[in-house]
Formats: sequence, C-alpha cells, structure tokens
Amino acid sequence: MVFHISCFSMVVCITIMWIVVRIAAWIRHRGVDWKYEAKLLTVYICIVVIARFVYFPMQRVNGRIPDLIFRYPDNRPLRYNLIPFVHLADVYGGWLLNIIGNVLMFIPVGIFWPMCFKKLDTVGKVILVGCGFSLLIELTQLLFYIRYTDVDDLFLNTAGVAIGAVLYFAVLRRGKRK
Repeated sequence: MVFHISCFSMVVCITIMWIVVRIAAWIRHRGVDWKYEAKLLTVYICIVVIARFVYFPMQRVNGRIPDLIFRYPDNRPLRYNLIPFVHLADVYGGWLLNIIGNVLMFIPVGIFWPMCFKKLDTVGKVILVGCGFSLLIELTQLLFYIRYTDVDDLFLNTAGVAIGAVLYFAVLRRGKRK
C-alpha cells in the first residue's frame, strides 16, 4: 500500500479541515467575529508553515518539493530516537540549521496562539500546548519512512514555543504598565 502526498495536497487538506472547524464554530456561536477570524489566520499560517517544513524535504527535486510517501509495510522499522541530546551533539551537514530551524519555526506558536486563545493565559499553559502540538507532529512522522522522530526535536520545538511565549507575555505586561 503506497500513498503519495504532495505539499499542495497537504495544504488543501489542512485548509479544508480549518474551514470545517471554523464553520462549526460559527454555527455554535451563531455568528462570525471577523476580527477574531483575522487573528486566527496566524494560527492557520503557523500550522501550514510548520507542516511544510516538518513533513517535506528542504531540497527541491526538478524544481518542486518532493512528495511525502507512505509505504506500508516499508515504513517499518520505525525510525526514532528517544535518547535526549544524542543528535544535538552530532556535527553533520546542516546540524546548526536543524537546531536553529526547529527553535525558530515554533516561536510564532508561542506568540500567536496565546494571542488567539484566551485560555492560554500563562507561559506554562502555552508551553504545555506547544509541547503537545510538537509531540503530535513527532508521532505522525512515525508513519513515514523518510521522516525521523527525535526527542531532541520535541525539546527544540518546545524551546521555540517557550521563547515566543516569554516574548509575548513580556510585551503584554509592558503594555499594561504603560
């Protein structure tokens, strides 16, 4: 059993799911708050950008982003690392880009998600939700043989969320003082 998933088709699926959820929210709340929906677009953009960089190779082949391929049972054995900091110490081509990229990619989550969701009112809650989002991504990578699930990525992504959350709440506190 083989499935090819293009970056475009993944964005289309994410977009359809986003629209369905938003329509359900509009029905439940009996109306649309367009200012809130505009803010929520930052969450959608975070999800789409992260999905692109997490699931698809950085290098283009013949000018296009290669497909993500699911092959069962070829996706076995699962490719994962549960030992912390093992790969962070490896010096290989692109290791610094991997570390910086994983952190930077999740800083917007720490900034925009608490801006959009009132229940994310502390740095700790934002970090917890961001860690859960990163864990979901790492677990779904187990389905694809070309992807590699790594506990270090979970730490780096969560560090990015933490940096974003600290920045967001620091700016928020400073604004309240003035």
